[in-house]
Amino acid sequence: MNSAADGAHAADGVHAADGAHAADGAGATREPAAPVHRPVAAALWMLGAVACFSTMAIAGRTVASELDTFEVMAFRSLFGIVLVCGFVTARGLWPQINAQHLRLHLVRNTAHFVGQNLWFYAVAVVPLAQVFALEFTTPLWVLLMAPLLLGERISKLRAFAALIGFAGIVIVAQPGYVPMSPGLLAAASCAVAFALTYVFMKRLTGVAATACIMFWLTVMQSLFGLICAGIDGDIAAPSAAMWPWIMVIGAAGLIAHSCIATALRLAPATLVAPFDFLRLPLIALIGWLIYAEPVSWAVVIGAALILGGNWLNLWASTRKTAG
Repeated sequence: MNSAADGAHAADGVHAADGAHAADGAGATREPAAPVHRPVAAALWMLGAVACFSTMAIAGRTVASELDTFEVMAFRSLFGIVLVCGFVTARGLWPQINAQHLRLHLVRNTAHFVGQNLWFYAVAVVPLAQVFALEFTTPLWVLLMAPLLLGERISKLRAFAALIGFAGIVIVAQPGYVPMSPGLLAAASCAVAFALTYVFMKRLTGVAATACIMFWLTVMQSLFGLICAGIDGDIAAPSAAMWPWIMVIGAAGLIAHSCIATALRLAPATLVAPFDFLRLPLIALIGWLIYAEPVSWAVVIGAALILGGNWLNLWASTRKTAG
C-alpha cells in the first residue's frame, strides 16, 4: 500500500498468468494451461516484497530529518511519474491512459495521499513495530466499510474477526494508559485512509486499466504534494544525500507490488497473503537493531490479535469461495 505505483493491482498478475485461450489456424481454441504451483518460488518473491516495504519505512524515517511529509510525497510522486511513464512506454500502454472517471480517481488518490502522509509522519516519530501493527488493521477497516460503500455482506465469522483485530488495536495503543500522541493517532488513522483507498480501488479496477490507475495516482499525488508543500511559500529541495532515499521510496513500492503479482502467479492467494505478515516481526527486528526501539509485550500481544483477526478473515473468505 505504500508505493509510488500503489495502484498496481495484484490481481492483474493472476489474470496474466491465467492466459486467454489461444486460437489455432482453424479458429478453434486450446485448453488453458494448468495453473502454475511453485510455492517455494512464491515465498521468495513475497520475501522480496516484505523487504521492499521495510526498506521504505527506513527511507521514510531518514528523509524526515530534512523534509516534511508533503515534500516527501511531492518528490516521491514526481519520481513515480518517471517510473510509470517509462513502464507505460515500454509496454505500449498509452492508449489505456484516459481522463474518464477522474472524480473516482480523485477520491481514491485523495484518500491514499492522506494515508501516506499520516504513514510517513508516523514512521518518523513512532516505534516502527507499532506503526506496522496498526497499519495491519487496514483489511479489517475494509471489512467494515465494504457493506456501506460496496454493498457487500459481512458474515458473523468475519465480524468476529474484526472484533479480534480491534481488540488488538486497543492493546497496542493502550488508550488511557499510554498518552495518545499525534504519531500514534497518525499510525492508527493511516489504516482507515488506506482502507478507503482499497474500497475505491475496487471500484476503479472495474472501469479503468491498471496503467491508467497508476498514471493518475502519481500525477495527482505529485500535484497534491506540491500544493501542500508550497502553501507556505517554502518547498525544501532534498539534499544530494537525500535524493537516493527519495528514489528508494519511489521505487520500493513498485518493486514490492511486482513481487506480489509474481507470487500470485506462482501460488494461490491463500498461500501468498500470510507472508505479508512477516513484515511485522521483521520491522520490529529492524527497529531494535538500527534504532534501539524496544518491543513491548503489549505490541506483541496486540499484533498477534490483529494478525489473528486478519487470518480469520482470510480463512472465512476462502471458505466462502470454496463453498
